[in-house]
Amino acid sequence: MLDTGVSLQNIRTAVQHLRSFGPGDLAQMTLMSDGATVYECSSPDEVVGLLQGGQGVFGIAVGVVWKDVEGALSQLHGEHVDTGETIVGDHPGDELARRRNRAG
Repeated sequence: MLDTGVSLQNIRTAVQHLRSFGPGDLAQMTLMSDGATVYECSSPDEVVGLLQGGQGVFGIAVGVVWKDVEGALSQLHGEHVDTGETIVGDHPGDELARRRNRAG
């Protein structure tokens, strides 16, 4: 959004607004912007209406981004806070994690 001209203040306002929604709501949402203002669209009709009004320049399908981030995070390993031991999730073949656990 910054690259398209949306001010940091408007981005922060949009993010704060998004925090009030649950994951189910976000999955159906598209953010549109004209480079200055961020618009929330919760249906395809709202997206079309915004475009017909000449206001939308670019859009972000929040649900797609949500799934991408969720998928990327699920690939990461965790660590026990107290011991620092790496929790090898879905990737038991991770050589680096095995070495870290043996060294600790």
